Amino acid sequence: MATVPTVPPRLKSSQWQRFWGEARTRIVLWYVGIMILFVGLAIPLIRLQVVAQVDARVRADLNEEMEGFLQLLVEGPKLDDEAIIKGLREDGQPVPTGYPTTTQELESLLEIHLKRRIPEDDMFLISFVNGKFFRSSPRALPGILSQDSVLMVRWANLTRPEQGEQKLSASQYGGLLHRAEPIKFNGKFLGVFVIAHTTQGEQNEALEAFGVMVQIKLLALGLALLLIWWAASRVLAPLRLLSTTAHSISETDLSNRLPTEGNGEISDLSQTFNEMMDRLESAFKSQRHFINDAGHELRTPITIVRGHLELMGDDPQEREETVALVLDELDRMNRLVEELLLLAKTERPDFLHPEDIEVGDLMQEMHLKATGLSGDRHWNLEHRASGKIRVDRQRITEAMMNLAENAVQHTVSGDTITLGSRLNHQNLEIWVKDTGEGIPLAEQQRIFERFARVTHTRRRSDGSGLGLSIVKAIAEAHGGHVTVHSNPGTGATFTLVLSRKSSTESLHSPVRYVSNSDR
Repeated sequence: MATVPTVPPRLKSSQWQRFWGEARTRIVLWYVGIMILFVGLAIPLIRLQVVAQVDARVRADLNEEMEGFLQLLVEGPKLDDEAIIKGLREDGQPVPTGYPTTTQELESLLEIHLKRRIPEDDMFLISFVNGKFFRSSPRALPGILSQDSVLMVRWANLTRPEQGEQKLSASQYGGLLHRAEPIKFNGKFLGVFVIAHTTQGEQNEALEAFGVMVQIKLLALGLALLLIWWAASRVLAPLRLLSTTAHSISETDLSNRLPTEGNGEISDLSQTFNEMMDRLESAFKSQRHFINDAGHELRTPITIVRGHLELMGDDPQEREETVALVLDELDRMNRLVEELLLLAKTERPDFLHPEDIEVGDLMQEMHLKATGLSGDRHWNLEHRASGKIRVDRQRITEAMMNLAENAVQHTVSGDTITLGSRLNHQNLEIWVKDTGEGIPLAEQQRIFERFARVTHTRRRSDGSGLGLSIVKAIAEAHGGHVTVHSNPGTGATFTLVLSRKSSTESLHSPVRYVSNSDR
């Protein structure tokens, strides 16, 4: 009998934790919480507003109805009431033409008004004459308005106008809004006309409609939650793709990128991620090339040393030559390691130790040191600038000596090497110019890479190929850059451009390549 696999409790727990930790889940939960808060506050406020509007409308109806009766009292019956007036006359009742002066005239006016007026639901027109109930419209009154009720007895004997609300205990009536007007003539009390309106019916209708609205709102809220869940899933899809892409990236494959569509934060994030991956891929490629080149550079002297040691015989002269060759190769490896360590230090914040120096003194010092590199070159110092700048004297001197040594390697006896400087409010420019064989344009795009050497040259360089990389790193550590201007057969000019405003802040500026028209 096959067994049904079960999910381990820990896995179930982790899945639920992942579900509750998802961004879209938290977005929906925040939305639900905010909507519950607002709906919880809005429902009672809207209910109160609905009840208040019902009361306001009922009061307006009461006032409108009472104004119509008072107008009848003042102006008397109209032609529209001819049929009612004819019936009154046939019964022998007096019909006043203006304000009633007797109870009989009042009764006639009340009968005319109650017969021609059909009140709306829950509204009652009640009249009293000489302190007694006379007529009402409709004739059937609720129990709360029975003739012997306390409320009716009080209204029958009112001597002043009254308007207000009576809270009723009977749940089917709710509140009772009323307006009562006593009718007098020459100080004589004739009667009272009352308009009453129970509000429970209209409130129930309004609240019923409000309840339907709330149900529709809740249904819409449920549908909105589903749509929000779906929309959040669509909006956050690039983040899931970002996670998937990040998981798929390995040291051997950094080519995956995110699609960038539209505008906004997600698109900016995708673009930023792609730019980061471009930098990482470039850095990894550079690192692999660096490791391969460093391994190759170190393998050659190691092979030479090992080969000569293995073939070394007992002849003292041969031994002496072998030892000299081994020491020379070891010195070359030592220089290579020191240069590699120097390049690694350029990424550290304590790489520079800046100080305020005088540019003219620095140029004089570098010129004296450069002349010691080769005595068969003509060394010149031109455009010796004057002023102070804050830089690391040792690192700048090291960069300039690398440029000077590079000039010596690509010139011959009798060529001229010139050092110069220019200082303005923004930058300090220091250059090394030679009259050697020059650098082809295609080579100028790669000579600042690590272990790069000029291939189309008549002279073989004994350097490690790290000198110009070190110059570039030192310039960038000072917030500057290095440029090269050269044409084959006319020499080359290397220029350090150092910013006076941010000379101690690395801006990682790219190498700039200058055409002939730039100088």
